[in-house]
Amino acid sequence: MKKRILLLLPASGYRNDDFITAAKKLNVEIVSAADFCHKLAPAWGMSPISSVPFDRPELALHQVVNALDRMPDAVLAVDDSGLELAALLCEYWHLPGNPPSGVWMMRDKLAFRRLLQTGGLNCPAFYHHIPDTMPDSAQPFPVVVKARRLSASRGVIRANSAQEFTQAVHRANNIQCKADRDGTLLGLIVESFIPGKEYALEGLLAQGELRVLALFDKPDPLDGPYFEESIYITPSRLPQQKQDEIAQAVQRACKLAGIVTGPIHAEMRLNEQGVWLLEIATRSIGGLCGRVLQLALGMSLEELILRHALSLPIPKSGLSDATGVMMIPIAKRGIFQGVQHLDQALNTPGISDIRITASVGQQVAPPPEGGSYLGFIFADAVSSDAVESALKLAHSRLQFDIQTDVPVKEAGKRDP
Repeated sequence: MKKRILLLLPASGYRNDDFITAAKKLNVEIVSAADFCHKLAPAWGMSPISSVPFDRPELALHQVVNALDRMPDAVLAVDDSGLELAALLCEYWHLPGNPPSGVWMMRDKLAFRRLLQTGGLNCPAFYHHIPDTMPDSAQPFPVVVKARRLSASRGVIRANSAQEFTQAVHRANNIQCKADRDGTLLGLIVESFIPGKEYALEGLLAQGELRVLALFDKPDPLDGPYFEESIYITPSRLPQQKQDEIAQAVQRACKLAGIVTGPIHAEMRLNEQGVWLLEIATRSIGGLCGRVLQLALGMSLEELILRHALSLPIPKSGLSDATGVMMIPIAKRGIFQGVQHLDQALNTPGISDIRITASVGQQVAPPPEGGSYLGFIFADAVSSDAVESALKLAHSRLQFDIQTDVPVKEAGKRDP
């Protein structure tokens, strides 16, 4: 009998197709649960369990269980929205997985800070900000105001003064209330700004042991007032000792939360005081960024994750030169009308692919409100420096047309 996997598909997921493709390559039976009615389901050859309330995992648990004729061999959430439901389903069916309490702890930025503080890891001063209250006078500026459960820099704003703080709290709270069903009840987290360069670790946990798939440099400064990510490059140019320190901090935080299996994507800053974990997601890197690891892994990242979830053999990794991706930033609010000079950008030495994922007529906005990219630029070269140069040159050759003379709503979700 074929292995059977239940995929939790989000409405705005970039990677739904990549996971479906990987599952078909492995010849496994795919069952899907979606938080929407997906018009592409017939093309995928599936009739998904539709309109599953991922943001109400206890309710969704019974909907999914009652809809299936038999249990799957594994459950996998494609992005953040399905993580808690996936953990509950694994617990219900006694499948390998992470405890729901640990998954929740990693998703909630306030709970994660408390975990780091209790566990003795580097942690900035922070507090839980309740709406309509004044800032904590004991916490000096600059601070970073954050929505508690959003990803991709949504609702994350730096404030350097009391006036900026008031504006940041109002704005972040509005973003959270629109994006999270429980937004009005959550409050925000306020923490001291952490200086230093930022990095990202892509890893896979097996029986609690961390395998580092890649450590990414983020060469562009991320100092605010908003924190839109753009370029990821691997291998990192950090000395191996520093890379080991990052991996050890990530491993320790996962152990504290009881996270023992599956993909993780961790963000951190590094300065003279050491490694400062920003967050750890119990899923893989978002957007289409995982495609930069294809050569290094010898397969797609999605295939590797599926193999791990289904206890299938994982072949030895391949070899590759330096690789990188640019998540094409959105410069301003408006309606996307198209892109020019794509051929010129594709002909840039070192560029392997450019995928424009925004659709003509789509409403777009940059962080902290926005949650989408215009697309992704991929490069590979003999060195990380050459990859960075290729990505920036290709981006400079693209000209995006965004109409700004009409009001727009916030853009769709993203999750790196």
